[in-house]
Amino acid sequence: MSLVLAPAAQDLLFREARTANTFTDEPVTDEQVQAIYDLVKYGPTAFNQTPLRITLVRSPEARERLVRHMAEGNQPKTAAAPLVAILSADNEFHEELPHLFPAFPQAKDLFFAERPARENAATLNAALQAAYFIVGVRAAGLAAGPMTGFDFEGVRKEFLDDDHTPLMVVNIGRPGPDAWYPRSPRLEFDQVVTTV
Repeated sequence: MSLVLAPAAQDLLFREARTANTFTDEPVTDEQVQAIYDLVKYGPTAFNQTPLRITLVRSPEARERLVRHMAEGNQPKTAAAPLVAILSADNEFHEELPHLFPAFPQAKDLFFAERPARENAATLNAALQAAYFIVGVRAAGLAAGPMTGFDFEGVRKEFLDDDHTPLMVVNIGRPGPDAWYPRSPRLEFDQVVTTV
């Protein structure tokens, strides 16, 4: 085997993992979310940036407000998922850099003094962290249903502020009946990898 990770773990995280479209009503606990975050916070980012912010939508009132901003096809599954998370990028992440990257605390002002530079870095690195989060959900034995079909500005105004940019909404839980669409194809190694 070329991979150190056990085949069962490879299947859990990648080969057998799928985007779920239905879920059981089994709750997702705060302890599970904490365990997921405590695992995925170690994923690499530039300068150890941590711009990802996770807003857990638990109350029925908040869920109703969120569902109104989802694309029509995403509304029923968002309404029914045991837990929904709004993943966003904190565009003021640089304030934490002196603590998070003590080897080079000047990075805060040297690279991120201007808002456009911060927004670009926040979007890229929070997207990396969002991917780690999805893999972490899978590592917890749960399924994730990430979606970008929603009114981004509406979600920002409803749940965030001007310093946060929504990236995706993720339904989380145990897969329910008929949770999966047919597996879509993937590109092969030779279509993606070039050696120079």
